[in-house]
Amino acid sequence: MTKQQVLIVDDEEINRVILRGLFENDYEILEAENGQEAIRQLEDNTNIVLVLLDVVMPVMNGFGVLEHLKDKEMLMQIPVILITGETVQDTDDQAYSYGVADVIHKPFYPHIVRRRARNIIELYQNKYHMEERLAEQEREIRAQEQKLRENNEFMIDALSSVVEFRSLETGEHTRRVKYFTRILLKYLMMQFPKYNLTPRQIDEISRASALHDIGKIGIPDSILLKPGRLTDSEFEIMKTHTTIGCELLEKFHNNQEEDFYRYCYEICRHHHERWDGKGYPDHLAGEEIPISAQIVSIVDVYDALVSPRVYKTAYANNIAYEMILSGECGQFSPDVIECFMLAKEDFFNIVEVSNMFDFS
Repeated sequence: MTKQQVLIVDDEEINRVILRGLFENDYEILEAENGQEAIRQLEDNTNIVLVLLDVVMPVMNGFGVLEHLKDKEMLMQIPVILITGETVQDTDDQAYSYGVADVIHKPFYPHIVRRRARNIIELYQNKYHMEERLAEQEREIRAQEQKLRENNEFMIDALSSVVEFRSLETGEHTRRVKYFTRILLKYLMMQFPKYNLTPRQIDEISRASALHDIGKIGIPDSILLKPGRLTDSEFEIMKTHTTIGCELLEKFHNNQEEDFYRYCYEICRHHHERWDGKGYPDHLAGEEIPISAQIVSIVDVYDALVSPRVYKTAYANNIAYEMILSGECGQFSPDVIECFMLAKEDFFNIVEVSNMFDFS
């Protein structure tokens, strides 16, 4: 095992001899007669656990060494004890402002220096090991969070795939809804700071969007797969997929992060609400509709238009785009419409790529 090193920096040999005698049994001793030599020793050795530093020296004084250590951000890792013959308070204040571990005045008592030095070395070593352990624990926690996120992502995709399988849709609908949602939220964050969106919220809302139609699991096949127009009574049943989905989510509430659950619930229940209050199930209007649901609402409509369904063929990108802007598919927030217009090319590209390759 490599022996730990103590660097003694002093232009007076007698002081170096005294200090060397205090530590040579337990440490490898490095010496320097001035600040420049000290810096070379610091650059050439990687196992220094303490620097005993004089202030008044030729070529470069102790504060020059401290300045170097500060610039290299080494003072947090290598403790420095300043040993000085100066008795001016300003010297002590200046030394502590750099972050030295201790200041000892000459003439010093050897046993005092040794005791303080060992305490400081032990303190810094414990601090280093604690920081390493905390960093390791943080890495472990992040790895666990990533694994949990991947597992949740798998379950979310699996549940949404069940809905798509039942309704004879491809897996592209959920995937594109997530892509579109993320894109629109990024534009919303850039264009409208008033929503206070963060990258974490964007990620959670995008993941939650995959469950927007989970309630369709509870809709009878005769209605869900009907190739023609639904009757009024059938449509009333179809509309219940919003509340059925929320009932399903409530069963898993205790196992979900609060914010993520809230986004799932908002989107599931309110992605068919309309800005003018003519949506369902709660007939919310304007800002009453959560922004997460507003975003998924326009995304869901757009993807439904450009995708084939049992009851229709797919519309071209530009036709679907104009249908939404003209209000043929309901009313949306002016802020959301502005973001939708900004994202036009992004949306078109995603649909084109989806049509070129089979990801299902």
